[in-house]
Amino acid sequence: MATITSTGLGSGLDVESIVTKLVALEKQPISDLQSRTDTIKTQISEYGKIQSAFSAMRDAAAKLSNPTTWAALTATSSDTSMATVVAGAGSGAGSYSLNVTQLAAAQSVSSQAFTNNATVGSGSMTIELGQWGGTDASPTFTSKSGASPVSISISSTDTLSSIRDKINGSGAGVLASIVTDASGSRLVIRSRDTGEANGFRITTADDDGNGADASGLSALAYDPTASIKSMTRNAAAANAKLQINGLDISSASNNIEGAVDGLTVNLLKTGQSTVSVGQDKDSVKKAINDFVTSYNSLMNLMRNDTKYDDANKTAGALQGDSTAVGLQSQLRNITASGSTLGGAFQRLSDLGLSIGTAGTITVDDSKLTSALGSMSDLKNLFMGVDTSDPNNNGLASRWRAFADQVTGFDGSITTRTTGLQSRVTANNKRIDELNDRADSYEKRVRAQYTALDTQMAKLNDMQSYVNKITSMLGSS
Repeated sequence: MATITSTGLGSGLDVESIVTKLVALEKQPISDLQSRTDTIKTQISEYGKIQSAFSAMRDAAAKLSNPTTWAALTATSSDTSMATVVAGAGSGAGSYSLNVTQLAAAQSVSSQAFTNNATVGSGSMTIELGQWGGTDASPTFTSKSGASPVSISISSTDTLSSIRDKINGSGAGVLASIVTDASGSRLVIRSRDTGEANGFRITTADDDGNGADASGLSALAYDPTASIKSMTRNAAAANAKLQINGLDISSASNNIEGAVDGLTVNLLKTGQSTVSVGQDKDSVKKAINDFVTSYNSLMNLMRNDTKYDDANKTAGALQGDSTAVGLQSQLRNITASGSTLGGAFQRLSDLGLSIGTAGTITVDDSKLTSALGSMSDLKNLFMGVDTSDPNNNGLASRWRAFADQVTGFDGSITTRTTGLQSRVTANNKRIDELNDRADSYEKRVRAQYTALDTQMAKLNDMQSYVNKITSMLGSS
C-alpha cells in the first residue's frame, strides 16, 4: 500500500523523485540479472526441444537396427480376383502355385412361400449340426463332434419373423433370414460357418396331428434321411479344395492358414494363380525415409539454435554454446563416417542419401529404390556389428547408441540442462538478496532525506524569523 508523505515540503526539494531514481539505480543489477535468467530459461527450453528431437531420431534409428524391420515379408498373388495373400511371421521367401477347384460353402435351405405375417404352426423344431454323406438316394448324416442338437419351441402365434428371431437367438450354429419376392416370404436358413462338417438337419414335432407333412410346422423341416424335405436345399456345405505346389489341401474355410508357414491365403473363386513371397522393400524404404525426416528435424533445430543471422543481427538461443555445437558436430561425424560392413554400400551417399552443407540429408528416391535390391548389404550398413571396432558398427546402431548416451541420466543434454537450471536457481537467490538490499537502501535514503527535510524546515523557519526582526529594526 502506498504511503502518503509530505517529504520535501520543508526543503522545497522533489525528495520522492530523488529517492525513486536512487533506488532505481540500486535495482539496476536486479534487472540485468533477470534478463540473464530469462536468457538461460530460453536455453533450457531449447535443450528440452533438442532432447525430444533426439528421442524421435533414436526411435527411428531403432527401427533400422531392429531385425524385424529387415525380416518383414510381403506376399502377392498373380490374380487378386481369385485369391489374396498375406505374409506373416514365419513365412519364407519363395513362389507357390495355387490351384483352387472348389470354394468352401455353407449349407443353405429355404422354405415355401408364405403370405406376409402368416403363422406356420406350433410345436418344436430341432436343429443339429453335422456332415451329410452317402448318396442322394440314400443320404447319411453324422453329427458334428462337440455340437449338441438345439430345440426351439414354436407357438401358434409365431410368425415367420418371430421364428427367424428365435432361431438366431438359439445359438444353434445357423443364421436365419427372410427373403420376400412376388410369391411371398420365405424363411432361409444357412450354416453360420462354412465347411462340410457344418451342414445341418432340421426335424420338427408338429402339433397339427398330421405327422410329417408339408403343412403346419413340418413345412420347416429338412431331414433327407427321414424323407422329410419340406424345405429346399439351395447350397450344400462343402470344404474348399485346392492344391499348393501340387499338394492337395481341404479346408473348412476359404481363409487358408498354416498350409504354408506364416502365409494366409483368402480364396475368392476357383482358378489358378501364383503366390510370390519376398522381402517387404516398401516397409524398409519407409523406415529409411522416416529416419531421414526425424534426423533432418533434429539437425535443423540445432542449426537454428546455434547460428548467428548476420542479416538480422540476431543470434540463436544456443549460439556459442559448446555443448550444442559439440552435439551437432558429433552427429554429423557419425553420419558422414559410414561403415565397411555394408559390402556394396560404404556410405549413405551410395544409397542416394546425400549430406548437404546444412548437415541435413537429401534422398535420391530412384537410387534408394535401386539399393533395396541388395537388401543384405543395406541391412549391414545400418545394423551390422563389428566386434573389433564399435565405431564401424552399422549407422543405425551408432545413431541409436549416441542418442541414448546424450539423453541418458548423465548424458550431455541432461548435464547441461542441470547446469543451466542451477544458474537460474542461483540467480533467483541473488535477485532476492538484491531486492532485500534495495528495500533497506530505500528505507535508509528516505530516512536521510526526511531528516534533511526536517532540518531545512527548521533553518527556513529561523531565516523567516531573522528576516522579520531585520525588517522591524529597519522600519524603526
